[in-house]
Amino acid sequence: MSTATETLKTVRVSVMNAIHDLPLLVARDERFFQDEGLNVEIVNTAGTAQKGADHRALRDNVFQRLAESTYDSGGCDQFRMCEWGVMKRTVESIVKPGHRPAKIVGLGSAMSTFAIVVDPKSGIYEPEQLKNKPIAVSPYNGSHFTMLKMLEGFIHKRDYLKWTNAGTHQERLEALFRGEVLAASLMEPWISVAEKRGARVIMESHSSRSEGAADELDGPTLRKLFVAEGRAAEAIQKNPAKYAHYLLEEAGGELELADLKLARILNGPLAPYTRDRFEENYQWTLNWGLAEPGATYENTVDNRAWELS
Repeated sequence: MSTATETLKTVRVSVMNAIHDLPLLVARDERFFQDEGLNVEIVNTAGTAQKGADHRALRDNVFQRLAESTYDSGGCDQFRMCEWGVMKRTVESIVKPGHRPAKIVGLGSAMSTFAIVVDPKSGIYEPEQLKNKPIAVSPYNGSHFTMLKMLEGFIHKRDYLKWTNAGTHQERLEALFRGEVLAASLMEPWISVAEKRGARVIMESHSSRSEGAADELDGPTLRKLFVAEGRAAEAIQKNPAKYAHYLLEEAGGELELADLKLARILNGPLAPYTRDRFEENYQWTLNWGLAEPGATYENTVDNRAWELS
């Protein structure tokens, strides 16, 4: 190990799916972390987007899922997930005993696209036709939360919004074409796989990410991490095709670069997590019964990366 490497501060971060962890992977590849004096160890906590993925990200108890159990046991100190997933995990780590506390420490850069897709033979053409039709998701993940967000503007009675656990993205798509479900909520690269196989996209939306971290990770270090991620986000937006190979690898040979809609790879600047945003998203998650009561902005959010003199 070189002297230069020895002087870098080590930070362990969790990654799951390429579409929302791409800024981390690019920051590593382009040495942006090293520019900030960081040695970032990327801990692979398998998600649901890899072809042939197992179910370690699909446990009913979120604390038994690989990403959360790795964090809980001290295997990593920083993570990002869909905004509502981070809300659920941080809130429950605070209000339920026995778990390593985590705080929301920023609004992430990745804006993962999710889409609700159907088999064209289903005769479904519009969101309203999904009333009382179970949609395949993975519970308490972005496919679940974003599906509810999208459909509640079209199907106003919540009792009419149905979902079913149909496994990983690959498994959901296969269930769709076997006729076991009428619709599935997917993210990239599986939206593109679905389209290539002939599926119909009914609606789609970008889904924000949040950043979570342990109290032990100090503000200046987080700031450096976020600066590097921000540089990576800019690089991705300038040339998404350069970094799309990570999504193609997850699809396991299902796609070529020309099959991907590169506009779905969207990244914005990292930002503090505001009180207004917390109140709106926590109340939404709470009202759906997807998070525990008892959280406040003060005990859940810590924008220490931006609170520097």
